[in-house]
Parts: sequence; structure tokens; C-alpha cells
Amino acid sequence: MSLTISSALDRRAFLAASAALGATALAVPAKAQAIDPYTGQPLAGAPGAGATPDAGVVQYDNSQDSRRNVSSFRMQDWRPYFSDLTNGAILVDMTSRALHYWSEDESVYRLYPTSIPVSEDLTRRGRTEVIKKVEGPSWSPTPEMKKRNPEWPDFVPPGPDNPLGTHALWLSWQYYRIHGTHDTRKIGRKSSNGCIGLYNEHIQELFGLSTIGTQVLLI
Repeated sequence: MSLTISSALDRRAFLAASAALGATALAVPAKAQAIDPYTGQPLAGAPGAGATPDAGVVQYDNSQDSRRNVSSFRMQDWRPYFSDLTNGAILVDMTSRALHYWSEDESVYRLYPTSIPVSEDLTRRGRTEVIKKVEGPSWSPTPEMKKRNPEWPDFVPPGPDNPLGTHALWLSWQYYRIHGTHDTRKIGRKSSNGCIGLYNEHIQELFGLSTIGTQVLLI
């Protein structure tokens, strides 16, 4: 009998303590949602303050459609966009969120889903070209990014936290890249700070197909 009474008292004490802890937890203010200091947009899955862009976070522009694109994803012909295919050609279509590649001899055509800039003010369109190819790229924030968030690291080495993924193509526009990403949630979305992102397996293939001087058009 004494064991039964003791057990009941222990259970009541446990429940009372749990309720007190629950009330304390409710009294703690909810953690504020992390905001990307460069875009001003909320971050989903943010690991904490100072996280680098594109490293484990997904950016959303609440004023725009940030769902994955599944429409208008179709083959394109290069002729409306390029006068020739010298050095091959890359077309990035912001509307369909897709990248098209044609080899110089037209024997190779590839179509890849991409991520695109999170907002219009971060989007650049026009003609450029590949000026550098890097396998295992490192990353550093632009001066403007660093000014907006000094907590971001000055340098991120190659690896799973690097926002450029496994391979990157440098464009003639300063700070603009076509690169991979370790965060596959980004592909098909408006989710970058300006660059064009591909699945790592796709950028690896494009890396092998493209050359220094490959034409690039973003529309």
C-alpha cells in the first residue's frame, strides 16, 4: 500500500513540475525569424545570425511567387538569341528558371533547372561570357554584402557550407557566377543573391562542356 501511495505522490509531483516548466517555456519570447540583411527577406532554415547566403537557407520575397517553377520548362532554339555558336552558348531564362546550353558544333544541347535572384533589384540581364572556371570554389562576400552584415565571414573555403557548390563559372560581370549549390531546395526558385544556381551534378556537367569564352545571355 505504501508503495502505491508513494508512486501516486511521485506522479503528482512530476506532473506539477512539468506544468511549471511548460508555463516557463510559454513565457519565453519566440525567437525572431532570421532576415537576410542583403535582400531584407526572411530566411527559412537559417542556422543563425551571420550565416552566409545560399548556405543552408532559402530566401523568400513575400511580394513575389517563390514556388518552384514547373511551367514553361521547354527546349529552346539558339537562333533567336545568338548570331552564332562560337565557343558554345548559354541562355539563362529567368521566366522559366532554366539554363540552356548549346555546343559550338550543335552536337550537344542541355536544359537545366536553376535558381534565380530573389528579387528584381538583384537581377541582371544582358550579354556576358565565361571568363574563369573553378572546381571547388571558395567564396567571399561582396563589399556591399559585408557592409550590410559584418558578421558574415570574410572567406568560406570549399566544402558543404560554401554557397558556390562544387563548381563555378565566373562571368565577365563582377561578382556574378553560374555555380552549384549544396541546398537543393533553391533550384527552381527565386532564391539567390544575384547568381544563377544549378544542382551540383548539373554544374559539373556544364563545367565540362563550357569553355573560357562561352557566350552567356540572361533574359
